[in-house]
Amino acid sequence: MKEVIKKHPLAIRWFHWVNFPILLIMIWSGMLIYWANGVYKIQIGDLIIFKFFPDWFYKTLKIPYRLAEGMATHFVFMWLFFLNGLFYVLYTLISSEWRYLVPKKNAFREAWQVVLYDLGISKYHPPVQKYNAAQQIAYSAIILMGLGSLLTGLAIYKPVQVYWLTWLFGGYSAARIIHFILTIGYVLFFLIHVIQVIRAGWKNFQSMITGFETTKSDLKEPKEEENPKPISET
Repeated sequence: MKEVIKKHPLAIRWFHWVNFPILLIMIWSGMLIYWANGVYKIQIGDLIIFKFFPDWFYKTLKIPYRLAEGMATHFVFMWLFFLNGLFYVLYTLISSEWRYLVPKKNAFREAWQVVLYDLGISKYHPPVQKYNAAQQIAYSAIILMGLGSLLTGLAIYKPVQVYWLTWLFGGYSAARIIHFILTIGYVLFFLIHVIQVIRAGWKNFQSMITGFETTKSDLKEPKEEENPKPISET
């Protein structure tokens, strides 16, 4: 017998799917801005080990410098990103959904068990719940990352007008580095999230679209007798 289980409220699904394209556009437009002054690299002395987006990268993609376009797009979608995140946080507080998302006391120990199980190193299956400890830490962290991106973005966008905010982050250069690192964090989160969705299967993905998941129940449907006994006449 199939059983229908409610998993994700409509609001959570809307915030999730609205945020997905906004974040992609933010990363893309941010890259257009970065290419105008791509300075970040991993270097030891005069030896460059790795450079983020070297010349051959965007030459291969045939993408010209589009600083003005990148800045205009980035700052428009920044407000959409902020509003969607703000409404999401308010909804979780009002609806008490935050109780499922906030990491518990032993979250980091349980999250490590989840990681070991997902990697196939441990056979111990962590307790089944709406969001496991690893998801709670990741989803809570992404909210803090969003706030960090907003504040560092303002610090490097208006360093004179909000000089105090730029100062809090250690200056313009430091704020820009933090902003860049947070962007890398989004990309890593996105990749891991997609891998986990694929591992979880179609039903898990479907639940984020429809809001429910169908599972097989242990209860068996009653079967009709092949040769029912005739009712005796009295």
